[in-house]
Amino acid sequence: MTENNELKRTRNPWAWIPTLYFAQGIPYVVAMTVAVIMYKRLGISNTDITLYTSWLYLPWVIKPFWSPFVDLLKTKRWWIVTMQLLIGAGLAGVAFLIPLPFFFQATLAVLWLVAFSSATHDIAADGFYMLALESSQQSFFVGIRSTFYRLAMITGQGILIIVAGSLESLTGLEPMLFTVQSSNTFQTKVELQTQNFVVPQTNEMNFVAFPANITLNTNNISIDSLTKIKTLAFKENTKNGFVTIEDKTSKQNDAKTKSWWTREVSSPLGNFIKSNFGKKIDEKTSASGKAGNAGLVAVRLTKQPKPEESVILNTGFASGDKSISIAGGERFVFTPQNWDKPAYIVVQLDYKLKEQVRSEFKGISGNIRLAWSITFFILSGFFTLFFVYHRFVLPRPASDHPTVTNSVSDIFREFGRTFASFFQKKNVGIAISFMLFYRLGEAMLVKMSPPFLLDARELGGLGLTTGQVGLVYGTVGVIALTLGGIVGGIAASHKGLKYWIWPMALCITFPHLSYLYLSWFTPENLFLINIAVAIELFGYGFGFTAYMLFMIYFADGKHKTAHYAICTGFMALGMMLPGMVAGWLQELIGYNHFFIWVMICAIPTLTIIPFLKIDKEYGIKKN
Repeated sequence: MTENNELKRTRNPWAWIPTLYFAQGIPYVVAMTVAVIMYKRLGISNTDITLYTSWLYLPWVIKPFWSPFVDLLKTKRWWIVTMQLLIGAGLAGVAFLIPLPFFFQATLAVLWLVAFSSATHDIAADGFYMLALESSQQSFFVGIRSTFYRLAMITGQGILIIVAGSLESLTGLEPMLFTVQSSNTFQTKVELQTQNFVVPQTNEMNFVAFPANITLNTNNISIDSLTKIKTLAFKENTKNGFVTIEDKTSKQNDAKTKSWWTREVSSPLGNFIKSNFGKKIDEKTSASGKAGNAGLVAVRLTKQPKPEESVILNTGFASGDKSISIAGGERFVFTPQNWDKPAYIVVQLDYKLKEQVRSEFKGISGNIRLAWSITFFILSGFFTLFFVYHRFVLPRPASDHPTVTNSVSDIFREFGRTFASFFQKKNVGIAISFMLFYRLGEAMLVKMSPPFLLDARELGGLGLTTGQVGLVYGTVGVIALTLGGIVGGIAASHKGLKYWIWPMALCITFPHLSYLYLSWFTPENLFLINIAVAIELFGYGFGFTAYMLFMIYFADGKHKTAHYAICTGFMALGMMLPGMVAGWLQELIGYNHFFIWVMICAIPTLTIIPFLKIDKEYGIKKN
């Protein structure tokens, strides 16, 4: 063997393990999280987002069924570089399809192919890792691969979302500004009827606020007065199409359009849940039943958008005193049909405010479809680079070759034996139940976290911008998740899985209370939001350690590689099924009650744990 060939076979693992597992994490986070945020920004409902994006889990659920064929056909190296090329092509396809009218269906189809390629890439990469490294190297680099996988999560959920948010701002119009100030003497007068605002004549498209400066008296008003102000704004905004509310009533009343499932199951269940558990959104009031004073700011466009073009305006707090806030109208969609009509923003003082203060609010618009198209083109470029790099850098271990078999029938016969042996393991029913239910609450919460952070406060969300979500959920949150995983791994190595199973189960469930806090108090302070999200994700990272260790423990045996793949299939199924109904449930009962339901989902997890049979020595580091 020549020195050059030997180098190819024994390439330094540092040259390829970090990039390989970084590439493994990106498409997963794109399918699971980035797609959710993108569709939310493009105006898709929570029900549709969670239902259809949850189907993207399916390739990871069913990958045990084709994982043997990755081992039997071609080399692991061939599968890795080929899947990276296909993933890059798929991401470019998403970028091309986003601007189309039927983008939702088209991009979902392509993302499913990306998810299938990514799941196949996972099988090949994990197998290649075991073939290309000695056992001592495998132990050393297991932390490295996990770290770079987490870095991919930070890049996808954090940096990528921040880039998309920045592109949304850069591709938009000049920011719209208006100020609100409080006064002890100025008498506020609110016109509870539509106004004919005169827009300045200009050839440039811009947003104009009326009035650009509004003063509100600090005297509190009655709940009835506040309701009238908000009702006027809501009716006008929905009537003119600035805010889209799905009309489900007509479909429900038309018996011809209802399937058996809708007629007999989903509609009755939905009506029962909504009537018994639906959140009644109450105004924040003082002890006397009064509310902070409120007023209306109208927004108009100066120029008609092009046909089929929509301009989305997101308005939020910019600077000043946070005792003044937006109580309604944080997101509007302007089209060629409604551009010449006013959209109404409700601004409100805190009922405790008595002094004179001033705040500025900024409305940011952008070409959201163009921004996300560019973002996916960037992703596609990254995977093209991964393909080229790994094509030359990945080693060629002698053990990486197709499995030699006598016939196709032998392949399927051996596959059947391997698959059947998994379900013959002792206590397999309890083990599968644990894998399905351990993350039940998290499966629902992870689907609704980005929509909750993005949704307007009038809908029960926090009204964050795309860039802020990238910082809170995708950067600070993922760093907390990574730290939780590291601490969990260190803890488990000292006392073992059996000792830590209960503390870790509690840590993956009880930190969900932080989202209950956010939905109850809806704080505007970004630091508090970061802390709450970080607590939840740290607990998830810490508690997930027990889940991973249990799957490795249960898969141990003659066919541990195949059995572990089956375990990961049940893991993905446990995320897929709850995620499919999360948006539907949230829209029925509201965010606050939804997060209460997430807490209730801890019960199955904690009920199953006492029946698990775990060796008390398993997972303890040997000196």
